[in-house]
Amino acid sequence: MIHVSAANIQIGNCHFANNSPLIAIAGVNVLESSGLVDEVAAHCVAVCKELKVPLVFKGSFDKANRSSINSFRGPGMEAGLAMLADVRSRYGVPTLTDVHEPYQATAVAEVVDVLQLPAFLSRQTDLVIAMAQTNKPIHIKKAQFLAPGEMQLIIDKCIQAGNDKILLCERGSCFGYNNLVVDFLG
Repeated sequence: MIHVSAANIQIGNCHFANNSPLIAIAGVNVLESSGLVDEVAAHCVAVCKELKVPLVFKGSFDKANRSSINSFRGPGMEAGLAMLADVRSRYGVPTLTDVHEPYQATAVAEVVDVLQLPAFLSRQTDLVIAMAQTNKPIHIKKAQFLAPGEMQLIIDKCIQAGNDKILLCERGSCFGYNNLVVDFLG
């Protein structure tokens, strides 16, 4: 059984708890341009308002795990955080972005409401500690190579670093090559 100390986490108008209604974490995979980010944010806000579902807007300033060295990774931290700050200000919604390096955690935490720990980096102790020490909520994406119970080890790192504001994201598990299976019982 996975245990997280903070059973309820308030992020803007979003109340995260196991017994709370659905909350959408939606946006763009990678921040490309201010215009596109604004267009997607406006659409997400409108849809969530119509459905009466709270929204956390997500966008990554750097997608460091691209398959090709030639793939677009994002605008970088400074430009990306400016785009997320604009969404937060303009639409009044909380924002979330990935953190890839320990040195990024403090600067990112000054702008966004939730720090996201990428799946492939979820066991990196220095990164987990740096993110936890910001005292911002952390959205941990479960790596496909981890069993659900192994998430407790990452949670323990956060808690030992002083942060129990943890959100877990089930991403599924690999069963063979490129065969991802999601089992929410995990």
